[in-house]
Amino acid sequence: MKKPPSAPQDGSPSAGLLLDSLPVPVLELGPENRLRFANAAAEEFFGTSRHQLCQSMLEDLVPEDHPLFLLVQHVRREGGSITEHELVFSSPRFHHEGVTVQGADVLDYPGSILLTFHDSSAARALDRQLAFRSAARSVSGMAEMLAHEVRNPLSGIKGAAQILEHSVGESDKELATLICDEVDRIDALVERMGVFGEAPADYRSLNIHRVLEHVRLLASKGCAAGVRIVERYDPSLPHVWGNRDQLVQMLLNLVKNAAEAIQESDKPGEITLSTSYRPGIRLAVPGTSQWRHLPLVVTVRDTGPGISETIRPHLFEPFVSTKMSGSGLGLALVGKIMDDHGGVIEVESRPGRTEISLYLRCA
Repeated sequence: MKKPPSAPQDGSPSAGLLLDSLPVPVLELGPENRLRFANAAAEEFFGTSRHQLCQSMLEDLVPEDHPLFLLVQHVRREGGSITEHELVFSSPRFHHEGVTVQGADVLDYPGSILLTFHDSSAARALDRQLAFRSAARSVSGMAEMLAHEVRNPLSGIKGAAQILEHSVGESDKELATLICDEVDRIDALVERMGVFGEAPADYRSLNIHRVLEHVRLLASKGCAAGVRIVERYDPSLPHVWGNRDQLVQMLLNLVKNAAEAIQESDKPGEITLSTSYRPGIRLAVPGTSQWRHLPLVVTVRDTGPGISETIRPHLFEPFVSTKMSGSGLGLALVGKIMDDHGGVIEVESRPGRTEISLYLRCA
């Protein structure tokens, strides 16, 4: 591996240190497509240590028919720089979609090419988050309207149906019972939508691992009974700022969906709950010059059949469901709770692996 130039006498950092401080993954290829340099961001992007990366060939990271090879060939032939958009990088260790790669020759080192990888998934997640926020607020208004304008008439309808049930003949009792059952069903839906209301919440410093352990116990005795749940936690993680009951409800919804996906596939599977610290996402606070840092990541991963590409962009919108009997409110509630906590949701899915990451702020 070629060593970066030593630091100049004026104390400014060397090129290697500058590249290492970039949040963008950077690789340097030698003349035969052997990796010469990888920065810290590249380690996380490819899920591989820098030492191992710098002992690898490009074909060890991506298949030989990957568009990245055409980009490299073009730079070697024409010089200058070239950019490719919407590339996919996938292996058992990493999966990234919609990646922009820029390649450029290194003038001082003939045959060397510098590659930078710009993952736009975070930006897409932020765009979707704005849509979730708008949809959740719409449901909030609808829930308040239904609570005031629908539940009172429903009570009158059910009362009248119950009176009729005792005063009509046997042939009509079935219809009266049907009316009562349908009123109960609508009332239950209104009650479920009531959780979207703007009730004040008690936010405080929480140990997210205790929250996850509680969710695991609830799920293992209920919605995920019989499904293996694996825990992979970062013990050094700081506390999260949030509402315990809302976080439990949100995570339980995600685990329930993961368990149902595995059970519907009729194949053995597992759910993985993991936590990590990533210094990557910062959001501007509207109306101020401040930034909100979201370094705490909670991930719910399952080995189910995956989420179709047509459903994925609308996954957290109200009344969108992948299940025939689903109301489409469970994941919409997840989106609202994350919005209330000032967090961001990121979804990656392919057959055999769906990963939902929740980015939260420290206490």
